[in-house]
Amino acid sequence: MKIFKFGGASVKDADSVKNVSMVLQSQGFAKCLLVISAMGKTTNELEKVVELYFKKDNYQTEIEKIKRKHIEIAEGLFPENHAVFAEINLFFDDIDSFLRRNKSPNYDFVYDQVVSCGEMISTKIVSEYLNEIQFTNQWLDARDYVKTDNSYREGTVDWAKTEEFISNLNPEICYVTQGFIGSDDNNFTVTLGREGSDYSAAIFAYCLNAEAMTIWKDVPGVMTGDPRKFNDVALLSNISYEEAIEMAYYGASVIHPKTLQPLQQKDIPFYVKSFVDPTKAGTKVGASDKNQQEESYILKENQELLKISTRDFSFIAEDHMSLIFGHLSKYKIKVSLMQNSAISLALCLEDKFNNLEELNEELQKIFKTEAIKNVSLFTVRNAKMDHIDRFYHEKNVLLEQISKNTLQMVTQ
Repeated sequence: MKIFKFGGASVKDADSVKNVSMVLQSQGFAKCLLVISAMGKTTNELEKVVELYFKKDNYQTEIEKIKRKHIEIAEGLFPENHAVFAEINLFFDDIDSFLRRNKSPNYDFVYDQVVSCGEMISTKIVSEYLNEIQFTNQWLDARDYVKTDNSYREGTVDWAKTEEFISNLNPEICYVTQGFIGSDDNNFTVTLGREGSDYSAAIFAYCLNAEAMTIWKDVPGVMTGDPRKFNDVALLSNISYEEAIEMAYYGASVIHPKTLQPLQQKDIPFYVKSFVDPTKAGTKVGASDKNQQEESYILKENQELLKISTRDFSFIAEDHMSLIFGHLSKYKIKVSLMQNSAISLALCLEDKFNNLEELNEELQKIFKTEAIKNVSLFTVRNAKMDHIDRFYHEKNVLLEQISKNTLQMVTQ
């Protein structure tokens, strides 16, 4: 089977959904599984619903707005009496009903039950539209196949159960399913982390021993830098799994960090291609004698810099490191870059769940700390080291690290 993943930008309106069918026509619609994200900015809009709910504010108006938007998309795809309109209404009724009945104070749990509905609705619309134009497919609820623990908003996949369920799918037919979501042992929805639809596609690819996996983007492929942030960037037509994993880890937004390892384990080729022009080759990630190692630029914004030192100027020892990293794990804060000296430790952090203040309070019981908010991590892969001076121009560098072929700096 082939796995195709379409993100929110590729299904943001009726014309975009029609374009998905054109992409599929160009690729051949047979023996494939489509992983679809929520439409446009729906995830952000549903996040706002959850925020309003916990503030005890009027979240119903926001739900109505999101529903109206999806109905308008469906009106551009289906005749007015089509069954999909009742399906859309039912999904939004379910959101409202869940929030009215919910007794859990757990923000992450409520978030997953509500925000996941974006994928459920978008896949239902796309699946029904493709069937309408004779691209026969079966709609799947990904939560019946991708099984996880109950780490809401950052679920860990139970690979044994997931592979058992997914391997039962018929490889001779086509499916449409959701990215970003799975379920725990109690069948509650668990999301796989923001932008986790790419990872979902890799999970299905791994478990189905797919021939290839393609992610369809609004860019030509993996570039040497985000064209919205850097000038004179170029397309990388072939890169290795290792290079792509490094780029994703450092923050290249075109690839989700967890996506590549399952594909690498089974040597499944991974393509990043443009849904604007599906005839172009895009980027191939995999084992090849044509793999490039071009100088590439990655900017990871909205980071936090935390400087930690002992109160008595003693060394930062192994027991200190163990304690610090235990707290980082507890508060779900990820390390983007670390640097330590004898008496201090500097951490560039990604605080997706806004827990840095709590972490800082905990650490200040033992250590001296200094937190600098809203910094950026700038990474140059395959840096030409004899010309690195140009990267320091007009930058306030708070921390830097240079290895054999990678330059990293935290800037403000």
